[in-house]
Amino acid sequence: MATPVMMLRRVLRMTSRQRLISSHARSISTLVVGEHEGGYVRIPSISAVEAAKSLGDDNPISLLIAGSGPSLHQAATHASLCHPSISHVLVADSEKFSYPLAEFWAKLVQFVQQKGEYSHIVAASDSFGKNVVARAAALLDVSPITDVINVSGSHMFVRPIYAGNALSTVKYSGCNPCTLTIRSTSFPVPSIATDSKSNAAPITQVDLSAFDFKHKARFLKLSSQASDRPDLGNARVVVTGGRALKSAANFKLIEKLAEKLGAAVGATRAAVDAGYVPNDLQVGQTGKIVAPELYMAFGVSGAIQHIAGMRDSKVIVAVNKDADAPIFQVADYGLVADIFEAIPELIEKLPSKE
Repeated sequence: MATPVMMLRRVLRMTSRQRLISSHARSISTLVVGEHEGGYVRIPSISAVEAAKSLGDDNPISLLIAGSGPSLHQAATHASLCHPSISHVLVADSEKFSYPLAEFWAKLVQFVQQKGEYSHIVAASDSFGKNVVARAAALLDVSPITDVINVSGSHMFVRPIYAGNALSTVKYSGCNPCTLTIRSTSFPVPSIATDSKSNAAPITQVDLSAFDFKHKARFLKLSSQASDRPDLGNARVVVTGGRALKSAANFKLIEKLAEKLGAAVGATRAAVDAGYVPNDLQVGQTGKIVAPELYMAFGVSGAIQHIAGMRDSKVIVAVNKDADAPIFQVADYGLVADIFEAIPELIEKLPSKE
């Protein structure tokens, strides 16, 4: 026969279980960490909004952007119109955010999270998102889930493992906020008209009066190369070269072909390590993940780390003089040929981009 003490313990356990169930069942809310450039929210950040939409129907989504000056205000306007699922745009206006230092951004995410008590935090799995979210998760004492390619529920996600050769379903059972980075190539952004201001999300300034800007990190300089080519992560066509090009001078062939096609230029890790091109052009598991409509690989052997970064491309064309190269196993079209003969011939015969 149960004693009063045993009955009380049982009631307390049931109450605790009910609280746990209700905390998962309550309405979720999401904070999307956004990056902007030239007065526009970058496509990977809009893909993060698209992914956040899949977390649940009753899910207000707030997009957080930061920076200073006219470009920030232009980006805020674009953010309010760039996706119909955005219910609120949060703007942190400070010169400290003029450059995306991860240390300041992570503290900002923590600061906004503590005020908004969001159930989820989502960012793109690019250099910016990975840099910020890992630090923010540490500050919030939660474990992030990275490289999500499918959202199966508010706490159920799919991510690739073993260089994309297997998929893992992950159930998050930790404390809020559930923190994610998503592969933007897996959440394509639908074409949305941004000229109607009637559907614009409200824009609110983040009150930074209590924000602690003290940190040992400081911005020194920004080194970048100006280019008229499309961004590698979002290009419709990507032309990639491997170590078989043998030198930086020969890699110019890839650049000429890309210019003819209006394509972005990519490279394998071997080509980057050899110094042919800078590392921001690297495609693969430790580089950029791309999924263009057309991916052309010249002198690329097809290491699993490289294939992990381009396997979702719609059409893959490979040219390699080694008929047994692994790249041909994933290619839709393959040509066994000398790239130093094939590339100049393509450049000669292809019409210039319009």
